[in-house]
Amino acid sequence: MRVLIIHITRKSLGLMMVLVLLLNAADARVIGNPYAAVEITAPVGKTIDHRPLLSLIKKQNLPLLSIYEWSNHLVVYGKNLNINKLYNLAKGLYSGLTIRTYSHPFYSFNKQQCCVNSVVTPEWDNIILTANLVKDPKLQQEYLNYHATQFQKWPEVSRGFCNANFQQLLVFKNGRQLMLVISIPRGESLDKLNPKTTENNPRVNEWNKLMKKYQEGIPGTKPGEVWVFFKPLKIQ
Repeated sequence: MRVLIIHITRKSLGLMMVLVLLLNAADARVIGNPYAAVEITAPVGKTIDHRPLLSLIKKQNLPLLSIYEWSNHLVVYGKNLNINKLYNLAKGLYSGLTIRTYSHPFYSFNKQQCCVNSVVTPEWDNIILTANLVKDPKLQQEYLNYHATQFQKWPEVSRGFCNANFQQLLVFKNGRQLMLVISIPRGESLDKLNPKTTENNPRVNEWNKLMKKYQEGIPGTKPGEVWVFFKPLKIQ
């Protein structure tokens, strides 16, 4: 077995430490985020009964979570999930269906960290949407790069989230599929809050227009439809 020995000088070690500090600063909003989701997908045209999964979650004494659906998709979302256990439960119940996990957001906006003199609302409504990235790997990477530098190069976007009173905004990715979670104060309306992101803030319109280049609808969407909203299910 060949062993690669790297000679590190004091100068190179200093540069490495600077890079580590920069990376830690850039990732501070993402690393350790406690929110995650499990998605179950049936063939297009089919629906999924969430009740067996909910019953099993209760029997396993797992925390009561939020469940959402859109067409042939079912999503379990929550904080401090036992993501592996939920994945295995779903796989056992829905054999033959596609199970995906979303546990590490590549983009995270947090009102408390990003908004000056912010007051975080204790109770939230979570709005969950999904879309696909286009198939071109180069464009996919461009999309990720834009989000990695958004706080530095497009600060107007997060400023718009502050103006709209978004409490948190997370974007997850599994393969080409994106999962977007927008958290707003309980009882508020996204239709009412979202226009405030672009109010006296035209660069957000530029950002939204630019992002359309990288996104498309998932299977089952209508022609021209990109982002689709999951509907929260009532849990008895």
